[in-house]
Amino acid sequence: MDSELELKELFLMQQVYSTLFSVYNKMQTESSKRFSTLSSRQYMTILAILHLPENERTMNNVAKKLGTTKQNIRQLITTLEKKQLIEIQSSNRDRRATNLEVTPAGMNEMLKAGEIGIMFLADLFNEFSSEELQLLWYLLKKMYRFDGKEHDGFEHDPNSDISIDKTVQEIQIKTLQTFVKKRKESRRNSDEQ
Repeated sequence: MDSELELKELFLMQQVYSTLFSVYNKMQTESSKRFSTLSSRQYMTILAILHLPENERTMNNVAKKLGTTKQNIRQLITTLEKKQLIEIQSSNRDRRATNLEVTPAGMNEMLKAGEIGIMFLADLFNEFSSEELQLLWYLLKKMYRFDGKEHDGFEHDPNSDISIDKTVQEIQIKTLQTFVKKRKESRRNSDEQ
């Protein structure tokens, strides 16, 4: 029996796993340097809440969206509630359930963090083409479903349900313009190499 191919695949799987682990830790470390008020986990928790329909913003649904446990989310929610960035409210549909709502202070923090986050993403994916980003996203979703469960992603734009004031819109436009400029520079630099 020739097992050379299987050994090579096992080696590659180990390398992919360890690299994913290292990349995750490096992203956590770098995002902690950039974000002052919210950790990346807190930011993603609020983002998950905003990506859920209003009456479905439960801890279970947030945990599912983030691919983690309800216990992990409960800890994050407790911290965010203490910071007065979210509120826990009784569900209108089920007395046993609670709904999570982002407070105005929470939205304010998300907007500030969003600006920093966009620039972080521009740096993080600096060397990736659009095609590579599409392929990476596809491969990560494929990897996510190793246990048969699909990833409940973040494709819904939470801003489409939120009325945004003029100042916030101006900030978002300015941030987007900076992002576009940065991406164009990245493409130009990669074309020159």
